[in-house]
Amino acid sequence: MKTFYYTILSLILSLSLTAQTVVDIIVDSEDHNTLEAAVIAAGLVETLSGDGPFTVFAPTDAAFAALPEGTVESLLEDPSGALTDILLYHVASGTALSTDLSDGMMVTTLNGKSVTVTINDDGVFINDAQVTVADIVADNGVVHVIDAVLLPPTITITDIVVNSPVHETLEAAVIAADLAETLAGEGPFTLFAPTDAAFAALPEGTVESLLEDPSGALTDILLYHVAAGTALSTDLSDGMMVPTLNGKSVTVTINDDGVFINDAQVT
Repeated sequence: MKTFYYTILSLILSLSLTAQTVVDIIVDSEDHNTLEAAVIAAGLVETLSGDGPFTVFAPTDAAFAALPEGTVESLLEDPSGALTDILLYHVASGTALSTDLSDGMMVTTLNGKSVTVTINDDGVFINDAQVTVADIVADNGVVHVIDAVLLPPTITITDIVVNSPVHETLEAAVIAADLAETLAGEGPFTLFAPTDAAFAALPEGTVESLLEDPSGALTDILLYHVAAGTALSTDLSDGMMVPTLNGKSVTVTINDDGVFINDAQVT
């Protein structure tokens, strides 16, 4: 009889030790180091270790790395701001397994805004991010791995430029040309964003000259970097012509060296 009770006790202890929260799954994953750092920085570990249940759409390290250079570092420096808002946009209340998702379904997240589920021949998508691994079940919910970071609707093109440490010249140009409000609008827009180094490579004095007359060539140049609609890298194809907001088109080139917009490489 004692042996029976000891066996039951051992099973209970074993189950307790192996019980995992959604946070444990993130921490134990080799592909979610950035997400782990973000959750810790934003002070969400205790929340996501609670009873829940939670559904977490978990961007990989590669997904974070695909954001504009410096974005992750900027977000981590101010975790109580946009970072928390972005992270909560990846979490929903309840346990939504892949079998619970349907095409066109709207899932309300913990930041109050909804993400859209798309299911087609290519797979399952949350907004524009594809679910690459589904149904990692935790003791307090479920984790779905996604290949892109979900940005809440309140994060605008202007916000991304302003928060980027390598786009200060572009920020100054957008403000000078009075385009900040336009690019903060509903859009959607696709922005090909030159870095500070790209502007610095122009002939000496060019940037200063453009900023002195923002209603002239500067506006025309900036609008040549903006297209209507959301064109993800997966939407681009070699030889594709993309009309910009200044009425002229840029050419997409894709080869072994990478993706280029005219002669500028997408970094």
